[in-house]
Amino acid sequence: MNHPGLFPNRSALRLAPIVSLAFLLFIPSAGSQVPKPAPTKKSDAQARPSGDKTPPATPANAHQLTSADLEAFFDGVIPLQLERSDVAGASVLVMKGGQLLLQKGYGYSNFEDKKPVDPATTIFRLASISKLFTWVAVMQLQEQGKLDLDTDVNQYLDFQIRPAFGRPITIRNLMTHTAGFEETVRDIILVDGKQPASQVPSLRDFLIRNQPRRLFPPGIVPGYSNYGVGVGSYIVQRVSGQPFEQYVADHILTPLGMTHSTFYQPPPKDLEPFPSEGYRNNTSRDPIGFEIFNPVGAGGVSSTAADMCRFGLALLNGGELDGHRILKPETLAAMYTPQFRASDQLPALGMGFYETWRNDLHWIGHEGDLIAFHSLFFLERSQKLILFVSFNSAGGAGKARPELLQMFTDRYFPSNSPQKFITMSQQDLRSVEGTYQSTRRADSTKIRLNNLFSQRTASVEKEGVLTIGDVKDLRGHTIKWKPIAKDLFQQVDGQRRLFAIRDGSGKVIRLAYDFPGVQAERIRSYDSAGFVYALCAASVMILGAVIFASLYRVGRRLLFKNRLKPAPQAATEWLPLTTRIAAWLWLALLGGILGFFASTGDDLAPPTQAWDKYLYLVNVVTVIAILFSLLAIASGLIIWLRPDLRRVTQVKFSLVALACLVLCWLAIHWNILGPVSRL
Repeated sequence: MNHPGLFPNRSALRLAPIVSLAFLLFIPSAGSQVPKPAPTKKSDAQARPSGDKTPPATPANAHQLTSADLEAFFDGVIPLQLERSDVAGASVLVMKGGQLLLQKGYGYSNFEDKKPVDPATTIFRLASISKLFTWVAVMQLQEQGKLDLDTDVNQYLDFQIRPAFGRPITIRNLMTHTAGFEETVRDIILVDGKQPASQVPSLRDFLIRNQPRRLFPPGIVPGYSNYGVGVGSYIVQRVSGQPFEQYVADHILTPLGMTHSTFYQPPPKDLEPFPSEGYRNNTSRDPIGFEIFNPVGAGGVSSTAADMCRFGLALLNGGELDGHRILKPETLAAMYTPQFRASDQLPALGMGFYETWRNDLHWIGHEGDLIAFHSLFFLERSQKLILFVSFNSAGGAGKARPELLQMFTDRYFPSNSPQKFITMSQQDLRSVEGTYQSTRRADSTKIRLNNLFSQRTASVEKEGVLTIGDVKDLRGHTIKWKPIAKDLFQQVDGQRRLFAIRDGSGKVIRLAYDFPGVQAERIRSYDSAGFVYALCAASVMILGAVIFASLYRVGRRLLFKNRLKPAPQAATEWLPLTTRIAAWLWLALLGGILGFFASTGDDLAPPTQAWDKYLYLVNVVTVIAILFSLLAIASGLIIWLRPDLRRVTQVKFSLVALACLVLCWLAIHWNILGPVSRL
């Protein structure tokens, strides 16, 4: 499930770790380019107000938040988004002060039957919005004295989270995505009916099989983690003595009267008629099938707009609805209280909830993404607002959702506050320059290669404007940032913010931004995409030349088969057979990977056990390629002990050896040769 941010792990749900290598080596321009830093200019050492103001991007006059105006607004926006974004259907709900203002379905829940979306009964898959239910369940047990949020989670588990950094992980770390886990995507989505039942692991089995390594000490760096929430849901199961799905049904869904909601995947028989189909887009009439998400507590909930209204009412009403209480008011207040953020000027992570700021509103809630479904569920407590939207197709819904939140807020709660920028010294500005990667990533598995494509490079233009790679706004324009305080930047003509985090020596080590569950970490120069692309492109070209020369000689032999076979020129020598085999192996490996993923196209899903045979094959071929590369490297060194050969021959051998060495480094350093059962 993907989440907003400058450095999102956008392929977390359909990660194809090896295809990244193919693009890396064959299409070196495909990833993010690394722009050259602008030349440094001397400036004042102290930041000072510049008087630089930009008019607000939204009109000053607010529309009245009435049912009629809301229906006109959504009737104008949603159908356009469905058509533009290739989305089949959507469900929308708006409530203010306990009054239902809009509850409406748009488009179809089933193309074939032309079945319209009914917001009261059509069940949508809500993905990461599930996390709110998981943490409510945890806090119920905490209220009963059965859990301590600051105790080592291993005390509640029947398996062990491996030790790292000399510090235990707590439930509070899990709730704020600061446990330090790296990303894991194996078996995260299984489509019902397309995999054997034996491939759908239990919650416990999934957590044991897929336990990720730790990238950071707990409590310091956020790295959004489905696995961490899965651990939380298993703690609920262990402590309560009930399956997690049943516990949530008995203690949250049933008390709140959420009759069309469930964590069971697929839904039980009494709900079978109600789930919406999920589609890649509305031009493809074949539904994806029911997406089973693992671990269940991180993304398994299915619900309707009407039911999510009841959940939101309970959250806004201090944990009670229609005489049924799911949490005490003080417990909910603690969940809303900021627990982690890089700066007071940025949205915070609460206990499971995260903030989204727009104009003078502080929304709090969660978003969720599967392959097909994309949803948002936000509360604005000062206005007693509930906003819920869910789309049932992949299409362009990822853009439609933030666009909708912004338009809604700007229409009914516009801001007249002008932007006020300051002037910072060039030294302070330049200190932000560098290449960064997401803290939501994997470093020890095959999907590490995906890190190359999530990198962004921060650079400062002559006017003191900061840009970050190809990060764009909803209009497709590159975002420009200017400082509004020490180490704090804001989007020009917008409201997104960046904060530069420095170490004890004053060096910028990370960037924080509006989504508090992920940050961007400065990378080492030899891991930068530009450096890796250049090395690998050159290596592929060299080995391609070896293949071309080999084919050329074979062609000559066939052409002159009745004459003398061609021989090397005097004082030269052809590359040995082992070196040519190494070149063929590398290019055959990469070509096979390209062919495999080209044949799957848009049908590529997150890795499952079915991938294992291909990943083992990749490992075997890579090992053989490395072995022959070692022989090629040896030839490249030994050739310099032959003074009778021409210098061009010695250089040729060494260049090929160097190309093989680079690809060996790539295969090992970026885990192309790596674990198969842990992704």
